[in-house]
Amino acid sequence: MYQQIFDEIAKFDTIIIHRHKNPDGDALGSQIGLKNLIRTAFPDKKVYAVGDDGGRYSFIEDSTMDEVEDSVFENALCIILDCGAAVLVSDDRYTKAARTARIDHHMYSGAFTDIEAIDSNSESCCGQITQLAMEMNLQLTPTAAMALYTGMVTDSGRFRYDSTTPDTMRKAAFLMEHGVNVNDVFLNLYAEDLEDKKLKASFILKIKFTPNNVAYIYTTEEEMKALNKDTFTISRGMVNTMADIKGVDIWVNFTESEGKVLCELRSGRRAVNHIAVKYGGGGHAKACGATVESREVAMAMLSDLDKLMQE
Repeated sequence: MYQQIFDEIAKFDTIIIHRHKNPDGDALGSQIGLKNLIRTAFPDKKVYAVGDDGGRYSFIEDSTMDEVEDSVFENALCIILDCGAAVLVSDDRYTKAARTARIDHHMYSGAFTDIEAIDSNSESCCGQITQLAMEMNLQLTPTAAMALYTGMVTDSGRFRYDSTTPDTMRKAAFLMEHGVNVNDVFLNLYAEDLEDKKLKASFILKIKFTPNNVAYIYTTEEEMKALNKDTFTISRGMVNTMADIKGVDIWVNFTESEGKVLCELRSGRRAVNHIAVKYGGGGHAKACGATVESREVAMAMLSDLDKLMQE
């Protein structure tokens, strides 16, 4: 699957690696992992990683993004990772590139690069980059291994989600053989200060339920201002305060931001991505999202999720 992309990497002197905005561990980990793999395999090539700040995942080594002039893109190969739609790409200058490629594990919704390697069965994009390294027999540095392992851990829910397969564990073992300190990964990922704990506790107290036991939290723009937190922390960061509640199979976090409502949908057993798609979003079968125009539309989505529980 990855031979064609690797052949393109070999052809170009300049490679620029992108991923989605507001990166999670998988987006940043795959970007750092691939950057280090290419640099090690081709020391004479210029390899850059671009995009917005790594946020809470900035603890990953080599996570500082590169500053790249517009002119550099013209003769470059741009590779987009962990991104299911063009509108989500962090740094849209990839459109200026001589050649583009994409490696992704989200549900396929159409091509937007020249070469595409899409595997929606993979637990993570980091798993795909690890597979590329294995197939191409690439040398893996400890930095690359740690970044890729971190992304596999986060997108597989610590190897709990049903996307985790025996192949996932084989790839994780391969990474561990190349310098992963598992304790360091988990300490950085899940250590929280007291204020973070208090914030999560306050959101647990906000949980409400539909008649068919869909759990949800709604945060208004006024509440957002009072919290003095960034949108990502509240929207994606708080959605799983509703996870693992007995009797709850679907949960959704609504967050008002800049006149719209961000919707983060999650499920333990049922596919909910078709609901996200209905409202202009997408993602994985059981972890997806959408941005809607108003609270009324968000409540219509909630009603659809509630009806889904009756089926």
